[in-house]
Amino acid sequence: MKEFEPRIIAFCCHYCALAAADVAGKMEFQFPPSVRVIRVLCTGKVEILHLLKALEAGADGVVVIGCKFGECYFREGNYRAQKKVERAKSLLEEVGIEQGRLRFDFVPGPGAKKFAAILSTMTEELKALGPNPLRS
Repeated sequence: MKEFEPRIIAFCCHYCALAAADVAGKMEFQFPPSVRVIRVLCTGKVEILHLLKALEAGADGVVVIGCKFGECYFREGNYRAQKKVERAKSLLEEVGIEQGRLRFDFVPGPGAKKFAAILSTMTEELKALGPNPLRS
């Protein structure tokens, strides 16, 4: 039997997280190939519905990666994103899905190593949880 490889959707801030993803690729820092990066202008624009729909569509985990607090290009977008992730986590708990499937984190633009570490750590955590129960 093939080992379970979690599918992760990563909503990444254009100004910091996406830059870190680019640098990670250029420096050949390894992160799981099953991660799908979605560029967003600001993580504050990611809505709770986006997070829940990604899980409903079969992603095993969703991560929102933005700028460091106090360094958001749009001033408070990362604070808004963190609140939305926390609200979505409470909704997941209400329907019996593990909160560990959803995560908020941040990286500075040159934080390629941290970017790769976030995704690798989340992959290992999701392997422990197993496949998304919503996956058909």
